Amino acid sequence: MSRSDEVYVVGCGMHPFGRDETVTGMDMAERAVREALADAGVAWEDIGYAVGGSDVSGKPDTLVGRLGLTGVPFANVQNGCATGASTVLAVANALRAGEASLGLAVGFDKHERGAFNVSAARYGLPDWYAETGMMLTTQFFALKTQRYLHEHGIAERALARVAARAFRNGSQHPLAWRRKELTEEEILNSAEVSPPLTQYMFCSPGQGAAALVLALGDRAFDLCERPVKLASLAFRTRRFGSFEVFSPWLPPGPHRSPSVDAAEAAFRTAGLRPADVQVAQLQDTDSGSELIHLAETGLCGHGEQEELLAGGDTDPTGRIPVNTDGGCLAGGEPVGASGLRQFHEVVRQLQGRAPGVQVPGAPRVGFTHVYGAPGISACSVLTV
Repeated sequence: MSRSDEVYVVGCGMHPFGRDETVTGMDMAERAVREALADAGVAWEDIGYAVGGSDVSGKPDTLVGRLGLTGVPFANVQNGCATGASTVLAVANALRAGEASLGLAVGFDKHERGAFNVSAARYGLPDWYAETGMMLTTQFFALKTQRYLHEHGIAERALARVAARAFRNGSQHPLAWRRKELTEEEILNSAEVSPPLTQYMFCSPGQGAAALVLALGDRAFDLCERPVKLASLAFRTRRFGSFEVFSPWLPPGPHRSPSVDAAEAAFRTAGLRPADVQVAQLQDTDSGSELIHLAETGLCGHGEQEELLAGGDTDPTGRIPVNTDGGCLAGGEPVGASGLRQFHEVVRQLQGRAPGVQVPGAPRVGFTHVYGAPGISACSVLTV
């Protein structure tokens, strides 16, 4: 691929995650878009293609009523936790197809309090499945984590270490929701939700918005001193027999997660390996999910997570810095914005201007990973 076909991130913006009852989801989205445009040094009128995503907070294309009625093509995406990554993929494909040289991706949501609990019929499942309580994602993730810890001989303290690092990173990040550090003991001794996961090992449905401005080829270098290349972005769904969110049955033997497929495709397209990654964002709906995703994306081997965490290898100063902004555990999860938050953090890290703790050593390769119901995953590799 020549540089003229390459897509770069040249601007990013974000409304702080958390809960803000004084603004609407659309207000949050507008702020994130305007910050991204200002960061790129362009106006809304310069955007030639836009894609937005939201799970519950409105039709993203109606933002044109706030930003300007320019006639820009604006598509809507709703794809679970992969919504944000899907908006980036759609914009990048449009730019490569010649639709425009400058595009915008935005995601936002404003969820109510309480765990996600959705309709079984929406996912093609019968009522009995919901009546067992399995439409509550806390149940699914706990079952999956319990099985994984048993299969690979990992102690439950590793779950607390994931959460403690997340809250530690979040405490230093101005856009995170949870800004208080918690010790491993506080996390282990907090209220049990679904064994082995306690209260502080889960993220919370939240509120927030994030946006990116993407540019094609040389246009990126005209706009940005240090554009970040979208080296690859791969999206995959589940295979037969995989145990994913809302799966009504459990396979007895090994299975292959869509995260494995998406990560392998992303690294293959980028011409890089997991060992090349210098800063990573992984879906951490709960502590167990991050443990599993570390191995499924190839960043470590199955069963190696406990040693990595104990040795500080996933800390900002470690070998594989993970979720340097606190991830979903510290930021919460507004579904439409969550994937774009990951891009926002990795882009800022690679540009050396992270809002929170900066990874030392001028990282040049970043990685993002999202995973959600009913078994979808998207992974990207970003480079400078």
